[in-house]
Amino acid sequence: MKTKKFFIGILCCVGVVWNSAAQQIEWIYSTDSERWQHERNITISEAKNDVKYDVLITKYKEQIIDGFGGCFNELGWYALNLLDPDVKTQVLNALFDPTTGVGFSYCRTTIGGNDFSRDWYSLNETEGDFKMKNFSIKREKEALIPYIKSAMEINPNLKLWACPWSPPTWMKTNKHYATISGDHNDLKKENQVVEGDHFIQKKKYLNAYALYLSKYIDAYDKEGIHISMLQFQNEPYSRQQWPTCLWTPEAMRNFIANYLGPLFSKKHADVELWLGTLNCNRMEDVNYIMNDSIVRKYVRGIGLQWEGKDIIAEIHRKYKKMRLMQTENECGGGSFDWGAAEHTFDLIRKYIGNGANSYMYWNMVLQDKGTSTWGWNQNAMIVIDSKTKHVNYTPEFYVMKHLSHFVKQGAYKMKTMGLDENMLSFKNPDGETIIFIANKKDSIHQMTIVLNGKVLHLSLKPKSFNTLAVKPIIQ
Repeated sequence: MKTKKFFIGILCCVGVVWNSAAQQIEWIYSTDSERWQHERNITISEAKNDVKYDVLITKYKEQIIDGFGGCFNELGWYALNLLDPDVKTQVLNALFDPTTGVGFSYCRTTIGGNDFSRDWYSLNETEGDFKMKNFSIKREKEALIPYIKSAMEINPNLKLWACPWSPPTWMKTNKHYATISGDHNDLKKENQVVEGDHFIQKKKYLNAYALYLSKYIDAYDKEGIHISMLQFQNEPYSRQQWPTCLWTPEAMRNFIANYLGPLFSKKHADVELWLGTLNCNRMEDVNYIMNDSIVRKYVRGIGLQWEGKDIIAEIHRKYKKMRLMQTENECGGGSFDWGAAEHTFDLIRKYIGNGANSYMYWNMVLQDKGTSTWGWNQNAMIVIDSKTKHVNYTPEFYVMKHLSHFVKQGAYKMKTMGLDENMLSFKNPDGETIIFIANKKDSIHQMTIVLNGKVLHLSLKPKSFNTLAVKPIIQ
């Protein structure tokens, strides 16, 4: 407690004028029955050295925030097109409008098919076409590109990054998009990939794949869509019956250092290359790849999801100059309930609290039970009933809005001290302080937060998400 008292004592020496202070704090809360409501029951007092408080927001800036977003998937676009045009526009505004909506600013898209495409496809299934003469984004013009352009009409400053789930099948050892057989694919058990590299590790294939990814960037640029960052493989440690591809650390290092990196530095210097998306907790693998000086020359960040949460803190400590991203929110089982939102809050706190610069939700929009093409019911922020056309903004919509609506690109995470772990704090570029809190208890939670020598006394509703925006005038 001596440390906490010391900090409070220092902050108390700062002269701050608080005129109508409570009116300078916007407080929005959401519960399962009350969504996005204004709360005005807040009192403010002077901090005192001999009084204990729950949380102290220091002036120490941690990582910068690059933005928040979700993934553009085909099934999401088809769900949106079930709606009348005006309702569809309302839903898109709810996600992308920077003023009134969630305000997503940095989103993901897929290169070729993934588990939320209507079926498997790649951008060149012509076997042996190493020069990519038959490369085409024709399929992507049916859903993904219209989906992205609809979002860009609402937020022209939207940033995009891309990642494939699988290369073209002819580039793979078993000539199939999947690694294991299942009830939703035609892969025979004798052709499953048990371990090792699924991608054919021969020079002409590696050159062709780097060219494939380069042509993707060019093709999207011609559509008026700039891809600002690429991660060349989704979940290289995952064996699934849907599109996937195993890569060993040795293969990932070789591909970045000798093929992808040199080509992109020459042809796409404005496109960042990241290592990802890593679904592993093997720090030794990350070190093996990142300790290569040539890889470090090309890689600007590391993308992590699922098991990656176990090592993000260590990665942040060891590779301080590397930007970090949580690349895919854990998707659940189609429950669309408050428990799923609390789990998402925990993931946000885990990743952002340990150094992530950005956080990606998975499916922004789905229909009915949220079923993938390969039979997995998953959660979404917005669910559309295919029969009634009813639009359900799920609890996870609100937990993401409580974060992304308030925390702007270029904000800093602020270091906090105290016992309450269910909180994050940020400083926006305009000087506004954002406090993001969850109360997971079934009862009211009384909480005190020290900010610049003042104490905010809060009464958090049971089972609630809360965001407080503290204006610079009172800081």
